[in-house]
Amino acid sequence: MTFDGATFDHGRVDVPNASIYWEATGNPGGIPVLYLHGGPGGSLGKGGYRKRHDSDRFWTIGLDQRGCGHSTPAAQDDLPNLPLNTTRTLIEDIEAVREHLGITRWIVTGVSWGSTLALAYALAHPHRVTGIALMAVTTTSRDEVDWITEGVGRIFPEAWHEFAEASGAVQGERLVGAYARRLAGSDRKDAETAALAWDRWESWHVSLDAPQMRGRYIDDERARMTFALLVTHYWSNDGFLVGGERILDRIHELEGVPGHLIHGRRDVSGPAVTPWLLHQRWPGSTLTVVDDEGHGGPTCVQAFCDAVEQLAGMQ
Repeated sequence: MTFDGATFDHGRVDVPNASIYWEATGNPGGIPVLYLHGGPGGSLGKGGYRKRHDSDRFWTIGLDQRGCGHSTPAAQDDLPNLPLNTTRTLIEDIEAVREHLGITRWIVTGVSWGSTLALAYALAHPHRVTGIALMAVTTTSRDEVDWITEGVGRIFPEAWHEFAEASGAVQGERLVGAYARRLAGSDRKDAETAALAWDRWESWHVSLDAPQMRGRYIDDERARMTFALLVTHYWSNDGFLVGGERILDRIHELEGVPGHLIHGRRDVSGPAVTPWLLHQRWPGSTLTVVDDEGHGGPTCVQAFCDAVEQLAGMQ
C-alpha cells in the first residue's frame, strides 16, 4: 500500500486486555522513528505526522495508545480495566509494537502528553532509543497538572469559573479529581455532561493563538468522552509518574542520549519552564523556544522535523 507515494502499512498487536493499532509510513529499510501522540486519550487523528519526515530515509511508526483512537476497546467501553491503563502499561504496549515490527532501536518523538510518554519510555528502555525529539514538552507532574487545571485560570478567569462550577467537586477535592470521578462513574449521562464541560475548558486554555477555537475542542461525541476520561484519569494520578518515577528527578539518567526540546513561549497550557528545567538537568539536550507560538505551530513543527534530521545524522 502507498500513502502519498510512500509505503504505508498498518495492523494490530494484541496485548493483555487490549488490541493496539499501529501504522507505519515510509521506507521499511530506513531509520525507524516512533511518534507518540498527545492527550492522554488523543489519537493519531488524520495522520499529519506521517508527512513530517523524508519517506525515502525514514520509517515512521505511530500507534494509538491504549483505550483511544483505533485501539480497542475504547476506554469508556472498558471501565473495569481503567485502573490498568497506566504509563507503565503504555510503555509495555510500545515495546510490544517494537518487537512485532522487528525494530531494535529507534528515534523516539512525542508531542504534548506524547513527550511525557516518550521520556518515560526512554528512561525505561534507554538502550532502545537512539535520540529523542519533543514538541510542546510536558512531564505531567503535579505542578503542571495543577497549573493547567487551576493556575491558568488567572489568564482565563471567566472560562475557569465556569469550569470549576461545573466540576461537581466536593470540599477538599481537586477539580481534576472531581472530573475523573464523574467521567469514570456509572452514571453515563453525568459523565457526558462532565465531558462537555471538560472539553469547553480545553478549548479555552489552548486558544491563545486561536480564539476562534473557544467553545468546542472535540466535535465527535465518542472521541470527546475518550479524551476527557483518559486525560483526567492520567492527570489525577500525576501521570502515574510519582515518587522515584518523576521524570524531572530522573532525566539525568538520559545523559548520552541526544535530545531536542522544542516549545512555544506562548504555550500557557504548559509554560516553558518545564523544558527549561529538563534541559538544565539533561546533559546533551538542546532547548529551542519559539517566542511567537503556543502549544505547537509551524515554526515549532519545522524545528521538530529538523531535530529528527539531526538525530539521524548522528547515527
